[in-house]
Amino acid sequence: MSTARYDIHRVRVTAKDAETLRALLREVRPDVGGRARAGEDGSFTIDAYVPAERIASLSREGVEAVDTGNATEAGRAAQADVGRGDRFAPEDAYPRGLAAKVRD
Repeated sequence: MSTARYDIHRVRVTAKDAETLRALLREVRPDVGGRARAGEDGSFTIDAYVPAERIASLSREGVEAVDTGNATEAGRAAQADVGRGDRFAPEDAYPRGLAAKVRD
């Protein structure tokens, strides 16, 4: 089953000035990562995390929104590296307590 419609994308949002960025953030209310960074030209940039269908709502006059990647997909790839089980437990370890032992 494809979960692409639930995926969250990381979008780099650059506004021509601080007030334009504030207005966008008040109106669209995306999840943002960190603080806005000021450019030498007076522009401000921030990373926003939104579903793919909301990326277009971030673009408008004085604002550029660039999709920098699928954050959900990157998270799934990182989780694939994580092992299962308790790597510190000996092979013949058995659970203690009231639970039933189930084989993986």
